[in-house]
Amino acid sequence: MKIAVSSQGETLQSQVDPRFGRARYFLVIDPETKEFTCHDNVQNLNAAQGAGIQAARNVINLGVEGVITGNLGPKAFATLNAGNIAMYIGAKGTVQDAIDQLQAGRLQAVSQPNVEGHWV
Repeated sequence: MKIAVSSQGETLQSQVDPRFGRARYFLVIDPETKEFTCHDNVQNLNAAQGAGIQAARNVINLGVEGVITGNLGPKAFATLNAGNIAMYIGAKGTVQDAIDQLQAGRLQAVSQPNVEGHWV
């Protein structure tokens, strides 16, 4: 299963970005092999609106089955939910820490967003 993690940097040692729609990068990781690719989210960093929806569409198009992030707003949540993407929120630490938390069962899939729209 490939997982996208919102990240502040381009490596597994980068910090998880607490923002989904305005995350700097998304790292797409195969947790079993630890192979990953980095995808820039620059088009949504300074978007006036719609960052969460567009970031969610981009992540869906990357072919992931799950997303790990710090926080998730209602529009991004709805878009990811429509794409049948499992969502894990509240992740902290490095991207590798987040993957380890998922594999250890310390991150649970959520059924609703945890912040209101336009959260910064």
